[in-house]
Amino acid sequence: MAGEIDDAIERADRESFTRQPPKTLKGQIGYLIRQLGSAKAVAREIGVTADSVNRYRRGARKHARPDIAAKIDAAVRARWQPQVRKRRQKQAATTGGITVETRARFGYTAPVGTTDDGRFRRLTVHLPPHYAQRLFNARQAGASDQQMRQIIADGLKEIYFQDGGARALGLSDVTLNDIDYLDLDY
Repeated sequence: MAGEIDDAIERADRESFTRQPPKTLKGQIGYLIRQLGSAKAVAREIGVTADSVNRYRRGARKHARPDIAAKIDAAVRARWQPQVRKRRQKQAATTGGITVETRARFGYTAPVGTTDDGRFRRLTVHLPPHYAQRLFNARQAGASDQQMRQIIADGLKEIYFQDGGARALGLSDVTLNDIDYLDLDY
C-alpha cells in the first residue's frame, strides 16, 4: 500500500504532532511495547528477536544497527498521536480541504484540434473538502497508489484545469504520472 500518495499523507500527518515522539532507543521501545502489547510483537514488527527488544528496553543495548533504528523510528512515528491525526483529517474532510503541491507529468484527454500531450507542471492547488474525504476514505479502504493518484487528478481537473467549470469543459480525463514530488497540507 505504501506509495507516493500514502507517504505524502503520512508526512502531512506528522506535521500536526503536538508533541515530539520519543527520541531515545529505550523510550521508543517502551512506547512500542505499550502500543503492541509485548516484546514479541515489537520484535516481529521491526525484524529482530524478542531478546534484542528486551535488551533495548532495559538499556543493555544503547544503540541499534542503523537499519533497525530506522524501522523502530518509523514504527513509532506511524503510531504516534492517532487522535491528533484523526482530528486533523476530519477537519480537512469537513471544512478545510487539502492543498496539493506537486511537480508531475499530467496527461489528459482533450477534444480534437487541441493538444493532449502530457507535460510536466508544477502546481500548488487547494482542493475542496470532499476530495480530502475521498482520499482519506480510499486510504482507509486500502486503495492502491494509482487509485489515490486518480482522486487527486480528478480534483486538479476540476479546480485547476477546468477552473470550477469556467474553462476547458471538453477535458475529460486527467492523469497524474511521473511524480517528481508531491506534498499535501491540511
